[in-house]
Amino acid sequence: MRPPTSTNGHDGPQAKVDRGPAKQRVVAFGGGHGLSASLRALRRCAPELDLDITAVVTVGDDGGSSGRLRLERGALPPGDLRQALAALAADGADTRRSAELFQHRFAGTGPRPDPLAGHAVGNLVLCGLMELLGDPVAALEHAAVMLGAVGRVLPMACQPVGIEARVRGADPRRPSAVQTVRGQHAVAVTDGRVESVRLTPEGPSACPQAVAAVREADWLIFGPGSWYTSVIPHLLVPELAEAMVASPARRLVTLNLANEAETLGLSLADHLAALGWYLPGLKVDVVLADGKAVGDPEPMHRAAESLGARLVLAPVAVPDGRPQHDPAALGAALVPLLGADR
Repeated sequence: MRPPTSTNGHDGPQAKVDRGPAKQRVVAFGGGHGLSASLRALRRCAPELDLDITAVVTVGDDGGSSGRLRLERGALPPGDLRQALAALAADGADTRRSAELFQHRFAGTGPRPDPLAGHAVGNLVLCGLMELLGDPVAALEHAAVMLGAVGRVLPMACQPVGIEARVRGADPRRPSAVQTVRGQHAVAVTDGRVESVRLTPEGPSACPQAVAAVREADWLIFGPGSWYTSVIPHLLVPELAEAMVASPARRLVTLNLANEAETLGLSLADHLAALGWYLPGLKVDVVLADGKAVGDPEPMHRAAESLGARLVLAPVAVPDGRPQHDPAALGAALVPLLGADR
């Protein structure tokens, strides 16, 4: 019997076709504007580095439109999920307009209460899709198609979670007293010093697709973003935390450019120490920071080394001096880091 004829022009058994390197699977953790900046930067890198991007997003928001939908509809808070989808929207005119629509927020200044006032269109769409499909992951996949998203958006858990913090000096009349502050919004704007955070219910179940993405990733990226309410919460979901430690992926931390209310009193080195405190088994390969934000790099070098990482300094802030990451500059800094050893 004759051997099968190959389709590549050679006789005998079909030769293996070299399809080039596989896509790099990148998982980014966070929420809000920090994760949005990271995803916009990664979207810029995606064609050059052939990235497969997954955003894993916090679901603890209880303020504004998200808080209202969570309270009134029992919905997974959609705001941070919406921002991640918009950040990953493709560059075509139609998809960018769809992303603008998702981000559009209804005004409301009339004398009568307006049920739409303050709601982002995308929050209502996501809430409707979740109710229609009965599955937040399916809803996010459908919305991603609507926006032509260059990547996937997943919740860290499929049920809303609460965020609580032990805060010293939350009451200015008792600056040394420690009390519990409940709710993501309340923690984010607290006047005191956050000493610890936890989720309620404690140890929530992780989104299975998010756990699978972490296990299969080539890179895990933490930050930038609100440290205690957007970054640390991922480390408090047991299945997700276990996958982070066990994953063969390399790990990169992008540090913030300035403190927020919830991190007043913390140095950038303290931000890194917090990661190790909440997830002792976490090892990091690269810490990316803006040189102007860091100042004296020595403490940062030591803090990075304590996690097993090297410190990389790069100008990643917007040029007008505001403490915001520039997606173009951040993308330029990420290219040589994510592209190393390709």
